[in-house]
Amino acid sequence: MTKRTRKKRQPSHSWSNQLNDMIRGASGGFLFGIPLLYTMEVWWIGSQISPSLMLAILAITFVVVLLLNHTEGFRKTQSKQFFDTVMDSFEALAIGIISATCILFVLGEITQKTPLNESLGKLILESVPFSLGAALAGAFLSGDRWSSSNNQDSDQQGKKSNFNATLADIGGTLIGAMIIAFNIAPTDEIPMLDAAIAPPRLLAIIAVSLVISYGIVFQAGFTTQKQRRQQKGIFQRPISETVMSYLVSLFASAFMLFFFHRLSLDDPWTLWLSRTLILGLPATIGGAAGRLAI
Repeated sequence: MTKRTRKKRQPSHSWSNQLNDMIRGASGGFLFGIPLLYTMEVWWIGSQISPSLMLAILAITFVVVLLLNHTEGFRKTQSKQFFDTVMDSFEALAIGIISATCILFVLGEITQKTPLNESLGKLILESVPFSLGAALAGAFLSGDRWSSSNNQDSDQQGKKSNFNATLADIGGTLIGAMIIAFNIAPTDEIPMLDAAIAPPRLLAIIAVSLVISYGIVFQAGFTTQKQRRQQKGIFQRPISETVMSYLVSLFASAFMLFFFHRLSLDDPWTLWLSRTLILGLPATIGGAAGRLAI
């Protein structure tokens, strides 16, 4: 009997690379699934589906994720062994469910008082696009604006490059945030969420928005992150770039809410703040995608 050596994912077995793989999968899930989380029809359907239908949705999602993992997946090092693909598919499904759970909990759509059947229905239905996004994470946004840049030693050119990179990040963030916010701002979901949300959840939304944005751009490995980290501009460091991009996304959110008459100049600043922060979560994810796409 011939001994077959299994193709090992050598880097993936280290804790740091394993964590990066998980972050990449979750980031792909957020990029793919966040718009559906702001759809009340999905909340209502999810709260009413039967346990048998939940199992059917999970089974179908698993099969689709299995097929996607065979070609793409969220790991940098892929194994064609069937067992590894199956395990990756279970992980992608788990990533989708956990990611959807976190966001639904932060938004207040799932609380400790929510009935178990309703919670499970919402989670399983909302986790479908997250799981698909996790399985497709390897195919997301593989380009980068630095891949074709020439190395210049001149300080003047370096400053110009940093300035252009900052402008490109602001522009990319604004475009991505506006695209997402444009689709969500005119709906009733934002006022509906705002009416039921408590101030501590708004703080949680800010934290989650910043963490997801940072993870997508600087940890998920979608683009050449080393070059991003080496930029010397004021807003070209991971933390400062993340905060700057978040503020740009909030501006885009507030503008879209005002444009669609969801906010007016007569409204109190607290209403402007709460609704902008709620819409700012998906807008920030769109802004992160915009930064990667430029």
